[in-house]
Amino acid sequence: MPPTTRASAAGNPPDRGARAQGGGRSGRRRAAAGTAGPGAPAAEGEVRAGSGGEAPADAEAGPGTGGEALADAELLAFYRQMVLVRRFEERAARAYTEAKVGGYCHLNLGEEATVAGLMAAARSEDYVFTNYREHGYALARGIAPERVMAELYGRTDGVSKGWGGSMHMFDVASRFMGGYGIVGGQVPLATGAALAVDYRGGTEAVVCLMGDGTTNIGAFHESLNIAALWGLPVVYVVVNNGLGMGTTVEQSSAEPELHKRAASYRMASARVDGNDPVAVFRAARTALDSARAGRPYLLETVSGRLKGHSVVDPARYRTREEAEALRAADPIAAYAVRLHRQGVLTDELIERIDAEATAAVTAAAAFADASPHPDVSTLFDYTYATPVPNDSRRLPGEALFPAPPRPVGASPAGVPA
Repeated sequence: MPPTTRASAAGNPPDRGARAQGGGRSGRRRAAAGTAGPGAPAAEGEVRAGSGGEAPADAEAGPGTGGEALADAELLAFYRQMVLVRRFEERAARAYTEAKVGGYCHLNLGEEATVAGLMAAARSEDYVFTNYREHGYALARGIAPERVMAELYGRTDGVSKGWGGSMHMFDVASRFMGGYGIVGGQVPLATGAALAVDYRGGTEAVVCLMGDGTTNIGAFHESLNIAALWGLPVVYVVVNNGLGMGTTVEQSSAEPELHKRAASYRMASARVDGNDPVAVFRAARTALDSARAGRPYLLETVSGRLKGHSVVDPARYRTREEAEALRAADPIAAYAVRLHRQGVLTDELIERIDAEATAAVTAAAAFADASPHPDVSTLFDYTYATPVPNDSRRLPGEALFPAPPRPVGASPAGVPA
């Protein structure tokens, strides 16, 4: 697992100045007139990220080196966020076994450092699209644990009013644009959101999360291609936990270093240790700065998945040695040791933070238990953003067509009365 961020073999298209000119895509094309496009070779002496020359300092900076030093409060904030996500996901797994959570349920256990670092780098006005493994990102985006847990329980106080569940959380206020159950379903939508931002001349960026398996679908490549062509403000984040369900990346991808796929589109990219929140934060900040300047970015974070693909997956495809190695590399424990050595974290503070997170999660579970179930009459309230003629509101078990009228005087069996 790489200890520092590495720049990829992808070319880095020049900044075409669309944000500065405020003209959206049309302004970008005007600004690009007379300049090298994303497919043009580098000028003599020019060094691009991963183009065979030396990578930028920001891309090579490991934790504690390069860039400004993070304050103790920032380092502790990462740790607090990671512990909260861990305790929340453990309680979610318990609730699933208690039949309080229905449907599928995928946990961020082992992914906490990536969650904390990535969401800390994003601005409040940025848009976040995720896949179905989303609970931790919703929490780190600032959505209250009570609303996230209530959504898992399918209750009206949930972030999607109980109709989304584990995989389909959505919150406009925090610009958390969902949770998608279809593998890669969020990638074209995030690309479209980035196009909308660019078209309006906005300064926001779009963060699009996905698993390693998503990089093998057509929509992934189509989205990266159009984002590179049009210089869209989007960062594609591949959370590589080494397994697409139960298949290893090496068995499913001819190029297992997934960030290198950006090279096909002359897009800047990097690979970072997903177990280090500081490294993820710095790499994500570099990626987001690039995206805001009209240069989309592919960031790969590498971390382990401590449990199976979902709550019900026993992960028997792993050997005992592999499972033990994952537990030994627990990102929360490793980060705690690191902060302890730096004098930022003490044993007393570790216990206090854990107690606070546990209390917050316990309160969230109690809130979810007390929240009412949604009424069946609201089932179709959020199917469409605006009214659609002839949309079906047929409930499960109802006939597709109404019963034909019976002749006057006929009995229910059709026999004359």
